[in-house]
Amino acid sequence: MTYDRDRIEALLDEGVRDKVYPGAVWALGDATGILAQGTTGILDPDEPDVPMRTDTVFDAASLTKILAVWSSIGALWEHGTLDLDQPLASFWQEVTGHPLGSVTARQLLTHTAGVPLRAQLKNLYGTNPDDIRRGVLHEPLHRSPGEAVEYTDRAALILGYLAEHLADQPLDQLATARTWHPLGMTGTRFGPLPAGLAARCAPTELDQNTDTHLKGVAHDFSARLLGGVCGIAGVFTVLDDLATFLRYMLGPAASHVRAGFGSEWITRSLTIETGELQPARGLFWHPAPGTTTEEDVWVHYGFTGTGMWISPTGGRWAVLLTNKLYYTRDRAPLTDIRNGFRELAFR
Repeated sequence: MTYDRDRIEALLDEGVRDKVYPGAVWALGDATGILAQGTTGILDPDEPDVPMRTDTVFDAASLTKILAVWSSIGALWEHGTLDLDQPLASFWQEVTGHPLGSVTARQLLTHTAGVPLRAQLKNLYGTNPDDIRRGVLHEPLHRSPGEAVEYTDRAALILGYLAEHLADQPLDQLATARTWHPLGMTGTRFGPLPAGLAARCAPTELDQNTDTHLKGVAHDFSARLLGGVCGIAGVFTVLDDLATFLRYMLGPAASHVRAGFGSEWITRSLTIETGELQPARGLFWHPAPGTTTEEDVWVHYGFTGTGMWISPTGGRWAVLLTNKLYYTRDRAPLTDIRNGFRELAFR
């Protein structure tokens, strides 16, 4: 498998010129490490002399679902603590007697559980974290489990609660202990970030309350409502840590470090688990748009402008981190760049 560095740089430079994002950081590699990496643009348009750097901290947004929830659920599954196909009510007292009790962890991981499609936590349940948790775990289903594939933040929020229940520790501590610390991911953590780290953070959307762009505080409203830590979003990370994470995913058996999850969880997750239902899904990961089953390229995105890809068959991974949300919520311009980047990184 090859790649085209010159065309990758030209593509990402164009994104800066077109104001798709202020700047971007990227890398691609294999099980041995990073093969190529680069940066373009600036950290913050308010400080035009400060360039984007490879150690820039990014609001990972929904990459939290992979870095914290998927990895922790995988660790619990490999340890024998969780059966993916057992109804939640059979081992989780909080959901016994409620609609969510009939759902399985596998259905949540494939976005086929039928849980509500929108978070709306404050509108529905107020601002108290205990009230929110109770409301989310006791709410009616949107549709019957297994009926349709519908991406929803609620799945990750519920799985985060489940992981905390099974491990008897908060999600941030669980992810740190089972994944981030063992892999040496020292630049990955839930926010809000301390001032020193926040200064290195790529700013996201304008906060109407302060008239400043969010920096070191999660963009996702649900994460902020829940104190920064939840299954939906809230993690901040750096390029090198994502490279380490994906490198491990390509070769856990050969790795000199060991996370709580290993090759069996990775293989199951990067396999279509939704049968004939569309769009196809693995366990939280999904096939990259525009790719074939033979190409075996999987992806997960983050709303702030982040994304990571992996191909076990091709032995390749790639990361593209941007703060596109600084300018707009319009997904189309970055979608084109993401797809172009993937094509050039997995040739």
